[in-house]
Amino acid sequence: MGDHQPTGGLTPDELVLPVSLGLPDFPWDALAPARMLAESHPGGICDLSVGTPVDPTPDFVRQALSLASDAPGYPTVIGTTEVREAILAWGARRNMVDVGLSGVIPTIGSKEAVAWLPMLLGSSSDDTILFPEAAYPTYDIGARLAGAIPCPVDPTRPETWPDARMVWLNSPGNPDGHVLTREQLRAVVVWARAHDAVVASDECYAALAWDPELAASGVPSLLDREVCEGDPSRLLVLYSLSKQSNMAGYRAALLMGDPALVNAAVQVRKHSGMMVPAPIQHAMAVALHDTEHVALQRAIYADRRVRLLAGVEAAGLENDPESVAGLYLWVRDPSGALDAWGLVDRFAQLGILVAPGTFYGSAGSDRVRVALTATDERIAAAADRLAADPTPI
Repeated sequence: MGDHQPTGGLTPDELVLPVSLGLPDFPWDALAPARMLAESHPGGICDLSVGTPVDPTPDFVRQALSLASDAPGYPTVIGTTEVREAILAWGARRNMVDVGLSGVIPTIGSKEAVAWLPMLLGSSSDDTILFPEAAYPTYDIGARLAGAIPCPVDPTRPETWPDARMVWLNSPGNPDGHVLTREQLRAVVVWARAHDAVVASDECYAALAWDPELAASGVPSLLDREVCEGDPSRLLVLYSLSKQSNMAGYRAALLMGDPALVNAAVQVRKHSGMMVPAPIQHAMAVALHDTEHVALQRAIYADRRVRLLAGVEAAGLENDPESVAGLYLWVRDPSGALDAWGLVDRFAQLGILVAPGTFYGSAGSDRVRVALTATDERIAAAADRLAADPTPI
């Protein structure tokens, strides 16, 4: 019995490993030395390197999850009517075009959709996928998983873009916090329709605007009625409840847009089992209908941002003036003395862990991304250390 061999009689050393997808190393693994340095600080580490929420999931959301926990049957890929109606109501509040129940589905976090959407829509090795030149790495990875060609571009200059099958937008942007105007979004729509391309807009930070005028008017959506002129054809929007509702652990997100494209994704997902658990769907619906908790969480992040900005400025650093929304500061050394990794090391000496801008493309070679997603106490500690540093960065 103890000498039983794997199927086919191969020893473990003889087993053939899966073919490599040729993916790059996971970027955050490279932060291990900086993490060790930051952890050695007498006051402990202030980890501002990732955008994972730390505040409690609202009680009413947790109660909704509990009430729906008796779920013996399989959920459907398209989602319940309850959650799809909640998605449509959320979209209406953002002035998004009504795509109907067939134009919305829940997804297993927005990262699932970012990573797999090109493949779900049939992209192949003959296709080019565009994404912002400063961008969350998964846009690039999603193109590679589909066998397509990833291509970073300036999202504000579609006239310079190469021909492509699909375009990713990210507004507000991760890492830079930039927000595309309605006019800029409209220019992308015009370009895409002239090139028969799909546009997918990742808008997961839309509830977190810091510019006063932008906060009052709302972050524009690709599916804004004025942007798309009431026509959602070949347009898709992603959104996540991770940030607005502290539901990252729930993996609760959505896809909304052209019903034909949503249906194409659904048909593949039916075969692959990408189903959002039923209790999560109910919790999503409840959270999407409530705006009060979103405003409260935004206020918490606003206070942390003010505190952290003061520390950054006291240290002689500069936040990108166009970083007007989202969960991050996009920081550089205005003297040019320190590049991205030099800044990572200097922050780590103060016990603060940040992410080098190179994780997000060559456009971040002289910047670091500083997350607001830490407790008030850790944000205050980081800001104080920056302000008190005797040798400003």
